[in-house]
Amino acid sequence: MIRNIIGIGNALTDMLVTLSNDNVLEEYQLAKGSMSLVDNQLQTAISKSVAGCPYSLSLGGSAANAVRAMARLGCNVGFIGKVGQDTTGEFYEQALRNIGIEPFMLRSEHRSGKCVALVSKDGERTFVTHLGAAADLQAEDIDGTIFDSYDCLYIEGYLAQDHDLIRRTIEQAKEHGLKVAIDLASFNVVEENRDFLRDIVAKHVDILFANEDEARAFTGESDPRQALDHIGAMCELAVVKIGMRGALIKRGEEVVHVGIMAAAKRVDTTGAGDFYAAGFMYGLTQGLSLRACGTIGAIAAGKVIEVVGTTFAEEVWHEIGRLVEQVRTDKYLF
Repeated sequence: MIRNIIGIGNALTDMLVTLSNDNVLEEYQLAKGSMSLVDNQLQTAISKSVAGCPYSLSLGGSAANAVRAMARLGCNVGFIGKVGQDTTGEFYEQALRNIGIEPFMLRSEHRSGKCVALVSKDGERTFVTHLGAAADLQAEDIDGTIFDSYDCLYIEGYLAQDHDLIRRTIEQAKEHGLKVAIDLASFNVVEENRDFLRDIVAKHVDILFANEDEARAFTGESDPRQALDHIGAMCELAVVKIGMRGALIKRGEEVVHVGIMAAAKRVDTTGAGDFYAAGFMYGLTQGLSLRACGTIGAIAAGKVIEVVGTTFAEEVWHEIGRLVEQVRTDKYLF
């Protein structure tokens, strides 16, 4: 049973920009809902083109979002990432400590990374990322002793672009007896690294999260149920999120469909997948059923899309805790 989870991913500071229209996406040929890696010059140009739009700053990075949510739900978690030797890097590490996450933060001579999240009026987000120091995280940075206190490694799919880093990290985690979970993160990253991802999933991955587009890119199957079966044949537990219809979950012969939690208002989908994975992984640490795990994932995802960014007021976390406790104690339904 999974008890202690360590995440690895890009340590980024998020700039969340609320768009009045999608003109900037067309101007810079950005596929809506995608994640694009760009140089500092292009990211700066895009930032200037939306300078009049409302924005906010927050701690970010896909795996870090998930790990932060896991910590707030009550999981024992750690995080591996790389930041610059700057005030942003110091802030990032201290912010992790402040919410009970054990940081394994490496330092780079480059500036800490930044992600501009362009939030469309329908809540869909398009990421323009300059990795900066985060891109300096390399296979040789990973010391296997990091895994001694953990039993599950959670990987953000954006790291799939560095094959050596992912392969070596997974191999060391497996040598230490850890389960491996991965969130595919973005359909365009999956398309660009499909053969590599299929190889490591088949050989090493125990738990896989994907949305409908990512599952299609990974399997070639346009039907989500067929994609679920395809992934489920490759790893122990498969989760395919199907938007407003909820999620399909498969472990062995068991298949469940869990609906969404209705949001009061769909403001920004940034972090929805990360928070879903966090809720689901929390459920696994508690030994709950697949349906209960999926329900807790839906609760967390439903709350995060009601706000811009991934930072909640304390009363929201209290409400999440109340809903999660209902799931934990309702044995008849779960």
